[in-house]
This record gives sequence, C-alpha cells and structure tokens, in this order.
Amino acid sequence: MFEAVGGKDSGSPRVLLVEAFYGGSHKQLIDLLKKNIPSCSVFTLPSKKWHWRARTAALYFSQTIPTCPSYRVLFSSSVLNLCELVALRPDLAHLKKVLYFHENQLVYPVRKDQDRDFQYGYNQVLSCLVSDVVVFNSHFNMDSFLSSIRSFMKKIPDHRPRDLDQLIRPKCVVLSFPVQFPDVSREHDKNPELFFNTLLKLKERQLNFQLSVLGETFTNVPEIFVSSRHQLDSHILNWGFLPSKDQYLQVLCDADVVVSTSKHEFFGVAMLEAVHCGCFPLCPKALVYPEIFPAHYLYSTPEQLCKQLQEFCKRPDIARRHVVTVDTSLYSWASLEPRFQTLLSTERP
Repeated sequence: MFEAVGGKDSGSPRVLLVEAFYGGSHKQLIDLLKKNIPSCSVFTLPSKKWHWRARTAALYFSQTIPTCPSYRVLFSSSVLNLCELVALRPDLAHLKKVLYFHENQLVYPVRKDQDRDFQYGYNQVLSCLVSDVVVFNSHFNMDSFLSSIRSFMKKIPDHRPRDLDQLIRPKCVVLSFPVQFPDVSREHDKNPELFFNTLLKLKERQLNFQLSVLGETFTNVPEIFVSSRHQLDSHILNWGFLPSKDQYLQVLCDADVVVSTSKHEFFGVAMLEAVHCGCFPLCPKALVYPEIFPAHYLYSTPEQLCKQLQEFCKRPDIARRHVVTVDTSLYSWASLEPRFQTLLSTERP
C-alpha cells in the first residue's frame, strides 16, 4: 500500500515511512506518524506471513517506492532488511535512516534454540549497521539486543565479524512506543499455562472471581486454552476478540486486576492500557516490566502470583481502592511527540 500524506505543510514528501508488517503496534505507530509528521509518504505491506515479509519486503519496496528528490528521512521497523533496501536503491542511501525496534530477534523466544532462524537476527544486525539512528521501545529491548550480538555471531562457524555491538551502540536511543490513551493483544510466548493453572487453583479453593481473556484467536490455539475455557466456564465473563475498541475498553474499566504471565515482552501496550483504565497490574519481575512497574506490582514465582490473586479474591476492595502508581501519561503520544518530531527531522545525530 502507498499513501502520500500532506501533513502540516503542503510541500513535497520529506519523510519516507516504510512498514513491512502493517498491523498491531507497527500499524499504530505508522498511523500516528503519518497523521502528525509533516510531508510523509507511506509504503506498507499487510501484516501477514511475517517470515516472508522479513525475507523479501526489501526487494518489493525497492520496486514500488518511486524516486523522489525531496526525501530526507527514511523510517522503518526492524522487520525490514534495511541493508538490502539501500543496496538495491542507492538513491535512498543518503537519507537519514531511522530503524525502530518493536522487538528483536536475537532474544525472541523459541521452543528450542535450534529452531531459531539465524537469518532474521542477522538481518537486524545488518540493518543497524547501515542506519543512522537505531531506536528501541524500551531499555530491556535495547540491552538484550546489544548484549546478545556477540554470542549470536558465534553461531557463524569461522571468520566471524567482531565488535559489532560497539559499532551499533553509539547509534542507539530508547523512545517508548506511544500509546493512544484513553482510546484504549502468538501464543507460546505468553505462558498461558501459568495463567490458567493459577486460576484453576483459585477455583479449587472455591474462591470467587470473574475472568475475561481478551485478544485475537489464532489458527493454532494451545490446548490449555480449550481445556481451561471448559473448566473455568462458570467464571468467564468475556473470551476472545471483541469487535470494537469501545467494548474492549469497557471490559478493562470493569475489571479490578490485570495479569501478565508473559515469557516475552519488549514493551507491553495491553498492560498499560489496562492500568490506564484502573486495573491493578500483576507482572513478572523480568523482561521489560521492572522498567515500567514499581516492585509492588511484580511477582517472582507462580506461588507469589497465586497468593496475591487469592488475597484479591477474598478482599476485592484492596484492588478496587488502590490508586496505581504508574504514570501512564509518560507513554502517551502527547508526551512523546516532540521526541518523534526531532527523530524524524533532517538533523543527523
């Protein structure tokens, strides 16, 4: 898809927004930028077949992005192999190239390490090397990526490149994903087993609670979802994808507690949305969560999570009266817009 956006001035397009996986948070960010950044041209591919987008999007965009002498800045997510694109299109190489990491493939969870496709992480490293600015949505995302480069490159059998992290680090900045408040989300990486097993323990103890499990339904649904939905049927208020954002927000506003059991999270938009709607958050003491949530919202073990939820079942007023000490406004577009404006200015770092 191509869309030219005039923005706040009527001149020729100055910023080139390229998104190889136009869906979810990737789409939300591109939509925000094209709405608020002057003089953009937008080129996207639908959010399907992620692996093929990562492999081949650069070639596609090299043929579909027209030559335009007014371009000054190129912004893309790390799904795109930026190195390939600027090699195929030398006219884009002189632009200020900004690469945004929603997630990184060096630590993205796989069931077995041998299942990890080397090429995806390798492409991200190459893209960083040709970028002028490398932007991560959290310190956890940045630190985990940079600290993993050296061990990741050891997979190469010989003649390994050296000191790549030192070449990339000076280009790196952290700029949180801008969540649109109050317009208030894969499966093995979210650890549903811990979540449902904890709730089943609460049920066995005959504790009173109501449950909403929200999100898209995918083709390959883990068995734990099927069996738990049956066993927890009497406690379920909502299950699955809700047709409108308003309905989704209403469920969050009606809830008392939001739980994450993720084994993978580089930012956590859904948790912040729920907190913004008044939910008490319970998150793992790992990944990005300690960066955003104070210690009293973090649990270290499944037993701690179960104990906390058991207390809320017995005393729901504790969660309902609590005022969450997380300033969600820090992650709003209103707060972050000036930094994105600077990022997409023609000035190089």
